[in-house]
Amino acid sequence: MVPVPKLTRAEVAQAVRNPLQYIADRWTPSPRTVRRAALASVVLAMVIIVAGGAVRLTGSGLGCPTWPKCSDDSLTATSEMGLHGAIEFGNRMLTYVLCAVVGWAIIAARSAKPRRRSLTRLGWAQFWVVMGNAVLGGVVVLVGLNPYTVAAHFLLATALLTIALLTWHRVGEGDTAPRPLVGKAVSQLTWLLVVAAGLLIAVGTVVTGAGRHAGDSSDVHRIPIDWKMIAQLHADLAWVVVALAVALWFVLKAVDAPIGPLHRARDLFLILMAQGVIGYVQYFTDTPEILVGLHMFGSCLVWIGVLRVLLSQRERPVAVAEVPGPAAEQPEPATA
Repeated sequence: MVPVPKLTRAEVAQAVRNPLQYIADRWTPSPRTVRRAALASVVLAMVIIVAGGAVRLTGSGLGCPTWPKCSDDSLTATSEMGLHGAIEFGNRMLTYVLCAVVGWAIIAARSAKPRRRSLTRLGWAQFWVVMGNAVLGGVVVLVGLNPYTVAAHFLLATALLTIALLTWHRVGEGDTAPRPLVGKAVSQLTWLLVVAAGLLIAVGTVVTGAGRHAGDSSDVHRIPIDWKMIAQLHADLAWVVVALAVALWFVLKAVDAPIGPLHRARDLFLILMAQGVIGYVQYFTDTPEILVGLHMFGSCLVWIGVLRVLLSQRERPVAVAEVPGPAAEQPEPATA
């Protein structure tokens, strides 16, 4: 048994006043610990997206008909609410797990030595996005699963995934100014790919909002647009993203780019091919729930792949402190 150190009144006051500083003064995580904490945020951001899709696809969106309580009389789901209530309440509880993981990432980033304010800021950005999306999730319930609020809920979750991935990537970088690894033309093509992929995801939310998976078994308002037309637009955008990814890979090969950007472009192409297969199969099989769920998971992987292509085209070397060498020998003064 390790004895618990006694805290003085001053130490208790310091811990209450600034708990992050108190922890940072007494604990220094290894770089691997900080990176794992950041990666955990990425994983949980993906889990919350897929879990939200599961709520929708099982028709459990109004399993808890009120917010922040699960019902007017109960904070939690009850047996009378059945499976839908349990699924929706479980999704709400998952938000607390996500908060804990993001909190762990903030503590690890704040306690790292030397202190990197950029990582701490990114961690706090994740926290506020989680809080904002939790409130928006409550609004989604209160307005009866309005498809526009549902789409915004998904897009804000994607923003969380973006910040979490950037945090994880920045852990492995230094804080020096970024140095490009490719030319300006290649960078512009990559940004065009990022914009096209963002439009693809945004239009995908419209496809879902106009489709048959309303999130509840009752009559829920849908986006008043022809579903087949918007689904065709979504497919066209997907082919644009594929074409840009292929073009980028050939350009990177032509300019003899570093191996990192080449591998990221290859990975993105493979993800896009798998996502395209799932998308067409679900379209021609009347969008079965399991394939729609896989497609949502695939959208996370596509966005991660696109961001990794973008981030791989720069480097920020970790600054290494210079070790002073031996002092140069001074010539002895001449004597008369």
